[in-house]
Amino acid sequence: MQAGENVTVSGSGSDANPYVISAEVPCDVVRACLSGGDGIDFNPATGVIAADLSSDVGNNLVIGGDGGLMVPTAGGTVATGCGLSGNGSGSSPLKVATGVWPYPCSADTAGGVVVCDSNGVLRSEPRGKISFSQISESRTYASLAVPNTPTVVDTFQMNITNPDLCRSAMVLIEREVDVDFTLPVGGSAAYAQDTDQMYYMKNTGSSTMTDVHTQTTKVYQALAALAPGAGAVVQLPITLDRGAAAATYNRIQVFIRAILISL
Repeated sequence: MQAGENVTVSGSGSDANPYVISAEVPCDVVRACLSGGDGIDFNPATGVIAADLSSDVGNNLVIGGDGGLMVPTAGGTVATGCGLSGNGSGSSPLKVATGVWPYPCSADTAGGVVVCDSNGVLRSEPRGKISFSQISESRTYASLAVPNTPTVVDTFQMNITNPDLCRSAMVLIEREVDVDFTLPVGGSAAYAQDTDQMYYMKNTGSSTMTDVHTQTTKVYQALAALAPGAGAVVQLPITLDRGAAAATYNRIQVFIRAILISL
């Protein structure tokens, strides 16, 4: 009996000294028969086989102090922090710790949503917003005649923008107007916000009334739904009317205030 490649033979073949045949396969031959797969990292150059840990966000699997795989835990449980229970075992699976729906409406139709953001963090629906803006402006005129039929004599405006980039906003507008009239004896004048007449005065006395004025207020819903991030222009045309006996106006003062609500 003779030895061959990678095979050795020892012994004489007797009962006291039988033949012993041994073979040794080189590592480079064995490595060609091995390959890695899911969860396994195999280096054919060195022959090292190791665990392949995912680099996905949220993976907290590590190599323990004894060289084994482990998931860091607190108190021996997988669930830590707010909103989770269970330890991830078959008898104690991870569960979301939910509350009781306290409203008379149905959670199926009125419930909000919870989503994962780009970093794997749970997020609720966007918070509602309420914003407020205003302008105040006073314009003077060279004692102009008050028209005797409804006439828009000037227009004020304010630009608004919905600061909520997620939801449409309801727009509530408050407007104040004050017009200074000079009314000779028998003179009269009126002003309106748009076409809504808010003030009328007639001089029934025996002397001229100078800088007669009264400030009026109007509140209304300008828009039911201003799109997320969109802008709009709130206009306030001032209409004068019922001018008589050389009545004039010399000043118009306005306030425009806007409340934008997105919920």
